[in-house]
Amino acid sequence: MLLNNLKVGVFEAGCDEAGRGCLAGPVFAAAVILPGDFKSELLTDSKKLTEKQRYSLRPIIEAAALAWAVGSYTNEEIDEVNILNASIFSMHRALAQLTIRPAHIIVDGNRFKSYENIDHTTIIKGDGKYLSIAAASILAKTYRDDFMNSINEQFPQYGWDQNKGYPTKYHREAIQRFGITSHHRKSFKLIDPQLSLDF
Repeated sequence: MLLNNLKVGVFEAGCDEAGRGCLAGPVFAAAVILPGDFKSELLTDSKKLTEKQRYSLRPIIEAAALAWAVGSYTNEEIDEVNILNASIFSMHRALAQLTIRPAHIIVDGNRFKSYENIDHTTIIKGDGKYLSIAAASILAKTYRDDFMNSINEQFPQYGWDQNKGYPTKYHREAIQRFGITSHHRKSFKLIDPQLSLDF
């Protein structure tokens, strides 16, 4: 079971991102403040859950959270500031929307930049250790998936409803065949030079 790291009388926000390794679309991040008595047997790192489980947990998290918010950085912004900074800044955008100011922030991973001088702790594989980070991972993932599903309707040839913009063989082949869209990250290696296609 994951831990609820909340200290008595202290509002703590868990943060995580989704879409960092994708070739297309924004990076999304979420910030979640859970109550101290929150418990869930199912809640864990979003990558360990099925899509159905993630979407079933989202309304539970949103209803139970003392505060939650989602932020993002577009593919154009990613190209400007790089994906690491975009991931961190999208967390900042989520934190800025919280209706409660946290006294402490816990972040999945090992990199973060201070937000409004609030104390923070980075935790490697934190989404598999702390409930608030796991909750943030689920919100970030599902809201990003919603976005990729919506733009897939305009660009169905890239299979974003299935790969969500990640660098699958199908996605790379589609880029090589059809070129890039306004949603692709131009600073990323979009075409695998090893890929040989005969159309």
